[in-house]
Amino acid sequence: MIKAVPVSGSFRDPAGHVFEHEGRIFRSVTRYGRASFETVLATGFLDELVQTGALLPFERVEDAALLDLFPEAELLFEHPKLTYVSYPYEWSFFQLRDAALLQLDIAIKALDAGVVLSDATAYNIQFIGSRPVFIDHLSFQPYQDGAYWMGHRQFCEQFLNPLLLRAKLGISHNAWFRGGLEGISTADLDKLLGRSQKMSIRMLAHVVMPAKAQRDAMRKSVGTTKPMSQRKGLPKASYRGLLTQLRGWISGLHPKGASASVWGSYSDDNTYDDDENRLKAAFVDQFIRSVKPDLTFDLGCNSGAFSEVALNAGSKAVVGFDFDQVALDKAYHRAKDKTLNLLSLFLDASNPSPSQGWQQSERTGFSQRATADAVLALAFEHHLAIGKNVPLEQVVEWLVSLAPQGVIEFVDKNDPTIQAMLAMREDIFQTYSQPVFEAALEQVASVVEKKQVTKDGRTMYWFKRHD
Repeated sequence: MIKAVPVSGSFRDPAGHVFEHEGRIFRSVTRYGRASFETVLATGFLDELVQTGALLPFERVEDAALLDLFPEAELLFEHPKLTYVSYPYEWSFFQLRDAALLQLDIAIKALDAGVVLSDATAYNIQFIGSRPVFIDHLSFQPYQDGAYWMGHRQFCEQFLNPLLLRAKLGISHNAWFRGGLEGISTADLDKLLGRSQKMSIRMLAHVVMPAKAQRDAMRKSVGTTKPMSQRKGLPKASYRGLLTQLRGWISGLHPKGASASVWGSYSDDNTYDDDENRLKAAFVDQFIRSVKPDLTFDLGCNSGAFSEVALNAGSKAVVGFDFDQVALDKAYHRAKDKTLNLLSLFLDASNPSPSQGWQQSERTGFSQRATADAVLALAFEHHLAIGKNVPLEQVVEWLVSLAPQGVIEFVDKNDPTIQAMLAMREDIFQTYSQPVFEAALEQVASVVEKKQVTKDGRTMYWFKRHD
C-alpha cells in the first residue's frame, strides 16, 4: 500500500496534515487532534463559516479505498483545490489588511460560539480571486474559561507589524516578510518607530510593551519565565475586547505615501491613445477567446485592466503580478469592486519568490506553484531587458516557459517610456531591437499573429510554444 504524501508545508501540526493525491486535496485528522476537532464540529460553527464563505468547504471522506491511503488518519476530509496558492509576502497592503480583518472576524465569532483559534498565522488564509478565505480547519479548539490568546504575538508579527511598517513608515512589507517567513518581529518594529509614534495606547499595548517583555525575557535566567499555560488568563469579555480593539485599529490603517509611485498612475497616464488602447484590448480579447484558458498569468498587470479583458473574454481565472504597490492596490480594488476572479500579487520578476523554509520546500517558489494555460506580458519585457539588464533572449525564453501560448508586447527602444528609462543612464543595450526579439521568439515558439498597436512601434505577438 502506498501512503499519500503530505504537502511540503504541512508538517508542523500534530492534529493533522494536508495531502495532494491525484490532483485532489485531503486533510487528515490524527488521534491527537480528533477529540478537539469533533467538539468544535459539533457546535456547527465550522459549517456556519463555510456558508458565509469565510472557511474553505470540507466534505468527509468515507471511501474505504481512499482511507487506506491515510493509515494515520482517524478522520479524513476533502477540500476544493485552490487555483493558485499565495503567501502574505506576495500580498499588497490592502490584501494583508483584509486577511487580518477576516482572521479577527473569525476569532470574534468563534469566541461567541465557545471556540478559539489556537494560532494566528497569516498562512492560514488564501485568496480566491479578491476574496480571503480561511483554510485551516484544525486551528479551532473549544474555549476554556480564562483562556489567554495564544496567537497574539504571531498575529502581531504576521499581520499587525507588516501593516504598521507601511502605514507609519511608508515601507512595504514584502521583501522583509519574505526574508523572515515568520513575519516582522515586534522588537525590530519597536526600534524603527519614533518616540511620538509609540505614544498611543494601541502602540503601547501591541508593540512597545510586548517588545519590552521580550527583552526582559531574554535577560532572565532559564526557567524563571512562567510557561504560557501558567500565566493569568483573560476574562472572556476582555478577550473579546482585545480582538475588537485590534479590528478597529487595523480597519483604519492606510498606506503612508501611497501616491508616490512610478507606475501606479500608468493606467491613467501612459503613451497610448484611445484607439491604441482599443487595438491592444481587441488583440488580447481575440487571443483569449481562441485559447480559452482556465488560468492566465498577467505579468505587469498594473491596475488589472487587461486582466479584466481576459476574464471577460473567457479566462476562468487570472493571477496578475506587478512590483508597484499602488498599481497592485488598484488591481485589488478593481477585482473587489467588480467581483472579478483576479488575484493580484507582488512580483519582482528579476527575483521571484523562491522555494524556501524548512528543507527549502515549506513555501513553494513562483515557478513551482502552478502552470498557466496562457500568459500576458504587455509592455513588460523591457522592464527586465532594459530595467534589469537581463539579456533579451533570456527574457523571451523565460516568458515563453510560463505557458504554452501567450501574448508578448514588444516596446521599441525609441518608445518614450524606454527613452525616459535611459535618460539617467548609459545606453548599453546595443542588441535590444525588434529583429533580435523576433529571432529569440522564433527559437522557442511560433508566431500565430503579430500586430503593431501604437504609432511608436509597440507590437503584439501571439506565440505558441514549441512542443
